Amino acid sequence: MKLTNQYPSLQDKVVLITGGASGIGANLVEAFCCQMARVAFIDIRRAEAEALVARLEQLEHCSTPHFYHCDLVNVPALQTAIESVRRDLGNVTVLINNAADDTRHDFREVTVDYWDDRIAVNLRHHFFASQAVYGHMCKAGGGAIINLGSMSWYATQGGMPGYTSSKAAIEGLTRGLARDMGPDNIRVNTLVPGWVMTERQRRLCAAPEASQTILDSQCLKASVMPQDISAMALFLASDDSRMCTAQHYIVDGGWV
Repeated sequence: MKLTNQYPSLQDKVVLITGGASGIGANLVEAFCCQMARVAFIDIRRAEAEALVARLEQLEHCSTPHFYHCDLVNVPALQTAIESVRRDLGNVTVLINNAADDTRHDFREVTVDYWDDRIAVNLRHHFFASQAVYGHMCKAGGGAIINLGSMSWYATQGGMPGYTSSKAAIEGLTRGLARDMGPDNIRVNTLVPGWVMTERQRRLCAAPEASQTILDSQCLKASVMPQDISAMALFLASDDSRMCTAQHYIVDGGWV
């Protein structure tokens, strides 16, 4: 599936994507580069990130993204990386908080340290990245923040309480920040993917019987792909969605 919409308002905008080296994040990076935005992405996976940059450099009608190596659990390092983006590219006016880790874990075995780590990996950086770009967006006259949620907790999915708790909390964070930042013309929304068939999901989680169960539950009998998430993100980042804020937008094929 190739995305076809072009949003002139995204051209030359500085877009920052967390967790952009692989999966949904990598597709987001490519989608915004194809809008000729000035794209920066943060990730801990250096090899995958550099391979993505090299691939996109070869595409026509596509800007080249800028990679910043950072462990998002380290908040001072995250703040430093965002300041580097501002110095190199200008004020960030679109932030996509995408990075997450849905590694399964048994609630009976979770320690305090592991719980804190799951919150740090899946929720905490959303807030501190948003806080860090707030001044950028104020100087630019506005902006858009898109937080990636998950259908997992809607579907009462078990086996990863640190992840589902974080993803549920993201919607509360979105609505609170939307109220706080609205007077500065900053829009904050949650984009909620269903079960997206990334390479990682196919490799680790998408056993044939599990995939069929999801398809049977969906109204639309096709797999949700990374491009489907990027299509919604492009709209929410563009000026076309200028009156959309404090909402969650579900892209799940009608699963739940």
